[in-house]
Amino acid sequence: MKKLFHTKGRLGRTMGCLQILLIGLVIIMTTLSLFKFYSAGFIFHKDDVCRYFYTTTRHVYEETFDAKALSNRVEEVLDQLESLQEKLESAVEEMEKNKQVLNNGNIRMIEHKKYLEDEVIKPLYNAHIALRQIRLPKVDKNGQNSSTMKEEPLINNFVVEEIRKYISPKKSRIGKLNMYMTENIYNTIGHACVLYKKELEDYMDYDIGSYCKDDWNLAQKLMLNGCDPLPRRRCLTRASKVYQKPYPLNESLWKTPDDRNVRWSNYQCRNFSCLSSKNPKRGYNKCSGCFEIEKEKLKWVISNSSLAVDFAISDVLAIKPGEIRIGLDFGISTGSFAARMREENVTIVTTALNLGAPFNEFIALRGLFPLYSTLNQRLPLFDNTMDLIHTSGFMDGWLDMLLLDFILFDWDRVLRPGGLLWIDRFFCDRKDLDDYMYMFLQFRYKKHKWSIAPKSKNEVYLSALLEKPPRAI
Repeated sequence: MKKLFHTKGRLGRTMGCLQILLIGLVIIMTTLSLFKFYSAGFIFHKDDVCRYFYTTTRHVYEETFDAKALSNRVEEVLDQLESLQEKLESAVEEMEKNKQVLNNGNIRMIEHKKYLEDEVIKPLYNAHIALRQIRLPKVDKNGQNSSTMKEEPLINNFVVEEIRKYISPKKSRIGKLNMYMTENIYNTIGHACVLYKKELEDYMDYDIGSYCKDDWNLAQKLMLNGCDPLPRRRCLTRASKVYQKPYPLNESLWKTPDDRNVRWSNYQCRNFSCLSSKNPKRGYNKCSGCFEIEKEKLKWVISNSSLAVDFAISDVLAIKPGEIRIGLDFGISTGSFAARMREENVTIVTTALNLGAPFNEFIALRGLFPLYSTLNQRLPLFDNTMDLIHTSGFMDGWLDMLLLDFILFDWDRVLRPGGLLWIDRFFCDRKDLDDYMYMFLQFRYKKHKWSIAPKSKNEVYLSALLEKPPRAI
């Protein structure tokens, strides 16, 4: 009992010492700050200091330093210290209230150690690192930036070292302009990453050279919220433990891939048969039957549809014989349009997101090209390069008009003169049809096909095949 009481007393003394240490740190920091202000002439007014600070030095910091980021970082550290102090005070008060329980209880040293590591040392370390990693440009006596260091974009917003290393500019090793004729290479991350700082730091928190966490769904969440492009990572991606050799190309186009080639841990289903449209718990909504190959085989063949809005691939290619060679299929699909076009010797890149099902894996296992891309981003294609853009199953009446306008202008950018825009079964409310028709016709493309059909009482389908004009200037 005497030994136990001695352990409890030591814990209480430790808590008290930590509180005294924190109070001492605050007093020291406050004193140092006041001394700095005094030596700079802010407490006793000095005209020359004021002129120097507000004129000569001001433009250096405006051009090279993000004061808002610094303010946010300091506020964050102060919040961490305040939270730590509140936890310690709360722990001491709880111990004071439960003296009798503590006297009769049994706390092992390992629990004491774990508490100190998790609740005290780790928060203090994080606060220390956060302050240490703040980058400040140095100003010499002439008011010039003596280090010539400009603050890296967003550098003071993040604590995780791997993010900071990623976004820091990379200079040429030989001291000359690089192949892009610039001094530095800047790795980019989307500005919205700052709004999802915790998620991005979780994404970049890994052991360099080791295996990445199975967190593709976290990466996709960041992308869909505008944090795109994501930073590269220096960890090894995980694959299925029982990965099998893909089927040969002459078989893979119209054959369901092997279930063992997909990591199913983040999906509701655990095999491709579970993704059938007959299963209400398949985990996804759009493109409900597109994992059923036998159904997909019937699309874009004129004999299998009586609807005027369903165009056959053979009829589309006949409009531009021999001219359609490469294209983009934009939407949610498993690559069946690209598979059918490959049979016609046309190469199609299919955009895909894993929205509840392994769309990207399915497309790739069929021997086709999946482009992991969101609606948020500019297409990674150069101007006037695509022969064909096809969209189906995703672009419909839920889209904001301004968003659709940006998307259509980007499609116009990458579509070559004489290229075809194939709008396949776009649907919307009947009352909105005129607005959407204007959006598609504003570019003054030549109409090759244009068809409207009822989808339901209040909704209609629109299919169109339009040709981009030359626009020679």
